[in-house]
Amino acid sequence: MQPTYILLLIAAYFVALILISYFTGKNANNDAFFKANRQSPWYIVAFGMIGASLSGVTFISVPGWVEASQFSYLQVVLGYVLGYLVIGTVLLPLYYKMNLTSIYTYLENRFGTYSYKTGASFFLLSRVVGSSFRLFLVANVLQIILFDALGIPFWATVTMTITLIWLYTFKSGIKTIVYTDTLQTLCMLIAVGASIYYISDDLGIQGADLISHISNSEFSKIFFFDDFKSADYFWKQFFSGAFIAIVMTGLDQDMMQKNLTCRNLKDAQKNMFWFTIVLTFANLLFLTLGVLLTEYASQNGISASKDDLFPVIATQSGLGVGIATFFVLGLIAAAYSSADSALTALTTSFSIDIMDIEKRYTREKQETVRKLIHIGISILLIFVIISFKYIIKDESVIAKLFVFTGYTYGPLLGMYSFGMFTKWQIKDKWVPVVAILSPFLCYLISDNSEVWFGFEFGFFVLILNGLLTFLGLILIRTKQH
Repeated sequence: MQPTYILLLIAAYFVALILISYFTGKNANNDAFFKANRQSPWYIVAFGMIGASLSGVTFISVPGWVEASQFSYLQVVLGYVLGYLVIGTVLLPLYYKMNLTSIYTYLENRFGTYSYKTGASFFLLSRVVGSSFRLFLVANVLQIILFDALGIPFWATVTMTITLIWLYTFKSGIKTIVYTDTLQTLCMLIAVGASIYYISDDLGIQGADLISHISNSEFSKIFFFDDFKSADYFWKQFFSGAFIAIVMTGLDQDMMQKNLTCRNLKDAQKNMFWFTIVLTFANLLFLTLGVLLTEYASQNGISASKDDLFPVIATQSGLGVGIATFFVLGLIAAAYSSADSALTALTTSFSIDIMDIEKRYTREKQETVRKLIHIGISILLIFVIISFKYIIKDESVIAKLFVFTGYTYGPLLGMYSFGMFTKWQIKDKWVPVVAILSPFLCYLISDNSEVWFGFEFGFFVLILNGLLTFLGLILIRTKQH
């Protein structure tokens, strides 16, 4: 696939995003940037959230997991359904009742300022590192297949990418993201569907035969009830999936900010219901693609596996320019749908939670400060992504850093659970200590669990982390209301 062709594809894609920004950014202000004036159609939000949920990591990694873990990931996805039910029936009513812009304001009302700032800070840390890591992975792929051939260094690629994202989000933020996410979700699903078509056709699998072929495949086993100590054990993955959904969607400013742009609670709940259905179907498509990629690699002597499987087959296997085009399009969509919404959510959280702009500044000044913060967050993301390439370099260290940021959602789970299911008050100033110690203690237990207990936590580690935070908050409780 010629670099010039890929470059034109990326350019056309960004032109489409900037056009969306132009039409959604008219008469934009902070209310549009933070809440889209609470006028977003629920069905647009529901469809667009798929793109934000399925990041570049998902786009590349989920198909690559099938060879080693079959369809076991679907057990986690089924857990998501339970988690989204909790979000729709418990968290969304709370957020709409309190009329929140930042969801972490709840912690201030329930516990105090230290808890509030701690929750927001953990989100900021998680999103900065997590989003940077996701974009780093995709930027690396684009660097290899495009920018190296054009003589453009990695730092310039990253700077250009973030600058373009800033360009179409700086004016109306979440109001633009709701619609750009819709385009990016569509591109991603088309990319997966087209890839399934090209590969199944090459394997001689026609139309309706695809379903029976996948169901009869040795790689399509879904349920694992044999060994409760295994990371693939059904109930472990199911409940982990439920808590992952609750924490990484329901307690995540990035994801919930989109929900809070709906006109009312009823629309937001409809959004969550349909989002759940489409997301489950989308993950099933990714796993189906994984079976076909694995079989294609086996039949054609391709040694690539895991994260390399999809990129290598799409761009280097000789299947043609069609699948390569859709792969690049889907990869770009997956990367930027995650990065642009993260940039907006980070700007919102830092503006509202850390800088208190709604309390400290006049309405006119608030918009100026928000724009400066938006630029600052953009520069921070550029620095972190470039540091992964030139300063840290060791991929295993970067991967561990990304995994560890997932632990920072555990304290949020513990804090919200404690706030919603107990009436205790706590010594607010000790909350940062509990929230910092819990992930480290959780990591220590998880890292040694096989030796100590003969037990793999896997995704279950999030529940352990939340439980440790909950227990820590019990230790610093004061008295009932």
